[in-house]
Formats: sequence, C-alpha cells, structure tokens
Amino acid sequence: MLNYLYINIKENEKGERMGKIISFVNQKGGVGKTTSSINLAASLGLLGKKTLLVDLDPQGNSTTGVGVNKGEIESSVYELLVDRADIKKVVTKTKFKNLYLIPASINLAGIDMELGEMARQNPSFVPQLQLRKYLYEIKDVFDYIIIDCPPSLNLINTNALAASNSVIIPVQCEFFALEGIMQLLNSIMIAQKKLNPSLDIEGVLLTMLDNRTNLGLEVVEEIKSYFKEKVYDTIIPRLVRLSEAPSHGKPIHAYDPRSRGTEAYINLAKEVIERNGN
Repeated sequence: MLNYLYINIKENEKGERMGKIISFVNQKGGVGKTTSSINLAASLGLLGKKTLLVDLDPQGNSTTGVGVNKGEIESSVYELLVDRADIKKVVTKTKFKNLYLIPASINLAGIDMELGEMARQNPSFVPQLQLRKYLYEIKDVFDYIIIDCPPSLNLINTNALAASNSVIIPVQCEFFALEGIMQLLNSIMIAQKKLNPSLDIEGVLLTMLDNRTNLGLEVVEEIKSYFKEKVYDTIIPRLVRLSEAPSHGKPIHAYDPRSRGTEAYINLAKEVIERNGN
C-alpha cells in the first residue's frame, strides 16, 4: 500500500521552509531530465531537505524510478489537473529519506484535449494554472519541489512553467547541444510574460559528459560561454550505473553509493542549496 501524505497543509513547521518549485525542462529527449530530476530530488532529501518529486511525463519514468508501482496508484497528477483528486491523497511517501512523490499515469497523454474541453465549458477556467493551483496548497510543506517535465513544449510543460519559481535546463554534452535551446528560452519568456513574471532560470546542468573525448569538453566550454554563471560547476558523467538505477526503482545513491554518479548528484544538490542561501 502507498503511504499518502495526510498532513495539515497549514502547518509550516515554524515557517522555516521556503517551498521552492523547480522544473527540469528541455524539449529534446535523451538529455537526462528524468535521471536528473530523480537524483537531484533524492539527493536533496539525503541532505535533509524535505523534497517532493512531481512526475509530469505520461511515461511515468520518475514514478517507477523511485520504486513506486504504477499499478498501486489510486490518483495521479492527471486527476489533479482535471480536478478529480485531493492533493493530500495524491502525494505519496517514497522509501527514500525525505522524498515524496506525485506520480504520473498514462492518462496524462491526453491531458491537452481534456483541459481544452474544460476551458470551453467554463470560460473562466485557465488550464495553464491547474498545477500551480494545487502545488501552492502544499508548497510550504516542502523545502523543494522538483518537477520532471516531458520532452515537448505543450500544455503540460506550460503548467510546470506557470507553477515554478525557476527552471533547470539539462544540456547533453554532445554535438548540437544548443539545438532547440532558443525555442525553449522563447517558451520560458512567453510564460514569464503571460503567466509567471517571477519565473527564472535556476541553472544549466551539463549531463552525459564523456571526458575521454575532445568534443565533450568543447561542448562544455560552448555552453559556459553562452550561459555563463548560470552553468552549474557540477557536470554529470555518462555512466552505465546511472542508466541502470531507475530500472531497479532506486536513485543512484541507493543503487550504488560509491558511484561517481552519486557523488555528482550530491554535489549538484549542495550547489542548489547554496545558490538558494539555505
């Protein structure tokens, strides 16, 4: 049985939590979004930060990647977006320290059409703000809320941008790394203008680095020259163990504590904490 988050959302544990919402976004697939969402969230939890991972991808890889059986899920983020669930009964406790989850289901694949129909039936309904409406109910229960977005620029991602304080852009250390980045930045600017004026770029995360090749190192320098201080010092290496861990339902620190991947994501979590002054 899943352990749901039966909490008093008005209790903010002495008001000490900041409740920062960060989305991992990039419309390109295969750049390490889900791997990084899982492992940053788990590493923040390991460092003592109460963290919520929100799976917004219809494939539900973040859900299974933290050991939650999709067959046991009664309500998911889909039910929230279509106003059919109480968020306190959707947030589940994982078996990892300080790590909670809002799971995804395959129903999410058709959410654009359903939200569009809800908007047609109710002119005052704003489909882009559904996720924000619910996350803001529990925002201050957590130190961090990490959102794993699908590899697309659709209504699901717009919901994430509207709900977030900031975004992390994972960029793969390979040729054409910057391909599509301008389109992504344009989407972020549109969200800032129309839905969320305070939305910021939290950071740019370099992923899948093979430091045996000159190309990978050249891409690192190219990204740093483009995004400057926004680029994290931590670079995620290309490792077989990192790709194996989700299939075992574990973050890398639980699957292989001595892995270079474990060290990298712990260091990333420390950077995130330091940049946020807590």
